[in-house]
Amino acid sequence: MPVPGYQEFMRPLLDVVSDGHDHNVREAYAAVADRLGLTEADRQELIPSGTQRLLDNRAGWAKTYLVKAGLLESPRRAFIRLAARGRQALTDTARIDSRYLRRFPEFLEFAGGDGDVKAPDVAQSRDASVIAETTPEERILSGFQQVQSALASDLLERVKAASPTFFERLVVQLLVSMGYGGSMEDAGKAIGRSGDEGIDGIIKEDRLGLDVIYLQAKRWERTIGRPEIQQFAGALQGQRARKGVFITTSSFSGDARDYAGRIDTRIILIDGTELARLMIAHGVGVTPVAVYELKRVDSDFFAEE
Repeated sequence: MPVPGYQEFMRPLLDVVSDGHDHNVREAYAAVADRLGLTEADRQELIPSGTQRLLDNRAGWAKTYLVKAGLLESPRRAFIRLAARGRQALTDTARIDSRYLRRFPEFLEFAGGDGDVKAPDVAQSRDASVIAETTPEERILSGFQQVQSALASDLLERVKAASPTFFERLVVQLLVSMGYGGSMEDAGKAIGRSGDEGIDGIIKEDRLGLDVIYLQAKRWERTIGRPEIQQFAGALQGQRARKGVFITTSSFSGDARDYAGRIDTRIILIDGTELARLMIAHGVGVTPVAVYELKRVDSDFFAEE
C-alpha cells in the first residue's frame, strides 16, 4: 500500500509506545510501518525534493503534533514515550487526528491559537482530503512545483513567440550559462543563414576551445521526427564534428530519439519542456522574486560528547 497521510500515523505511533517505555524514534517508525503493512519500496519512497524518506517525513510530523498536544513526551534526543494524556486518548477514541488534538490548549497554541490548524484539515477546501494527507513540508514543495510548472509553461510560450534569430541566440546564451565556453563574446556564435547546412550555431565546449559543439535550433510547433535528426547528423559529418545539440520548442518522436541514441555521433536532444526547465535552472529569461529557506534542526550541533 502507498505511504498514508501523516494523520494515519498518529494512532499506530501511540500504540507502538503504549508499553510506557522509552522508544528510539527510528525503531518506532519502523514498527509503525510494519503495522501499516508498508513494503520495502514504500519505505524507501522519497519526498519530492529527494532529501528525506516520505515515511520519516510523515511519521515525524505525526510525532511533532502528538508531542505538541501532550500525548507523547520526548525524554531525550531521538526518543519518545507515551504520556498520560496519550494513554487516555487510546481509550477515548479509535481515531486520533488533528481534529481530535484541537481539544488540547497546547496544540491550539502551536497551531495558531484560534483552531486554524496549520497542518491540516481544512474541511471547507475542495482539496481538504489531499491537504489532510500531506505534511506542511510536502505542501510547500508541491506549491513550489506548481509555480515552477506555470513558470515553465509561460516561459515556453514567450520563446515560441520570439523570432527565429532571437531563439538561436537564446540557445547559445543558455549553453554559456550552463558553463560552456566562458563568455558570450568568445564562447559561440549563432549562424542561422541559408547555406549553413543544417547548423544554427557553434559553441566552444570549454574556455580553451579544445572542441566545439554544433547546434540546431528549431522554433517549431510540430514534432521533430527522425528525418530532421538524420539531416543534422549528416551536417555534423560534413563538419567532421563529433558532438551536436538539437534544441526545439516542440518535442521529438520516439523514432527520432531512438535514432539519436544509436548513431556514433553524439547528439543531445532537448525538447521544449527540458528547454524551459534548463532556462529556469540557469537563470536565462527569468528573474528571482523571492527566496524561502527551509531549515530543520541540526542534530549534530546538539550532540554532546
